[in-house]
Amino acid sequence: MDSTLPKPISNADSQPYWQGARENKLLIRKCNACGQVHFMPRHVCPTCWSDDLQWIEASGKGTVHSYTIIRRASDPRFAHLVPYVVVLVDLQEGPRMMANVLGENALKTKIGDALTLVFEDRGDGDQLPQFQRVEV
Repeated sequence: MDSTLPKPISNADSQPYWQGARENKLLIRKCNACGQVHFMPRHVCPTCWSDDLQWIEASGKGTVHSYTIIRRASDPRFAHLVPYVVVLVDLQEGPRMMANVLGENALKTKIGDALTLVFEDRGDGDQLPQFQRVEV
């Protein structure tokens, strides 16, 4: 746990998402009108603009779409973590999300790598969805 790092900020759209994260669940939205699954939490479907949405639990599996290695922190609270990996993850369910890759082999991240969900403890019960590389 690193309580010096920023904690999630919740709003009306994201509160169920962050509550799910506190329970070690990655929740994403599915539109009941068009069937599209999407991420970031929002109150309307970005495809058809319907507000008939449900929360579903993602599998926690994905692949690296793109990544970068941060070698110089833009925020002093992250300075002790450099170098660290920021990744765009294509979730198995379809949506793409941004996260960090954690673990000893994080700096070996490559496009197309398989990833699995882990949760980073930010203190006070707050959990941040992150990923680790799947070794083959």
